[in-house]
Amino acid sequence: MYLFLTAADSTGAAGGGASMILMFVVLIAVFYFFMIRPENKRKKEAQQMRDSLKVGDNITTIGGIIGDIVSIKDNSIVIETTTDRVRVEFAKFAVSTNNTAEKEAAKQKAAALAARKEQKEKEKKAKKDK
Repeated sequence: MYLFLTAADSTGAAGGGASMILMFVVLIAVFYFFMIRPENKRKKEAQQMRDSLKVGDNITTIGGIIGDIVSIKDNSIVIETTTDRVRVEFAKFAVSTNNTAEKEAAKQKAAALAARKEQKEKEKKAKKDK
């Protein structure tokens, strides 16, 4: 607060209010881009993940329970735990991660990395042959 007062005093009575408003606008913009926008992006991604759930997917709930989806209703899912085969119904928002989708994404990433590595090795071999 003291910095704002000294900034207003040094600029004079006419320009002090405008610079203070400008600082608040900049502060709000920074707050939006570093706090609000990333949170909205995470919420949107989580909602897309929950909407893409299908029967047979292996999931983890926010409570740490891991199981396979047996049935999907409008706002809830029924999972079967992997060891005891106990069926439990959860609200969809209780799903933390879709382990099946993450494993598939990891496999695709590993395959892409292997293909790039193979391509680089072919390029090195072609350079040696020349």
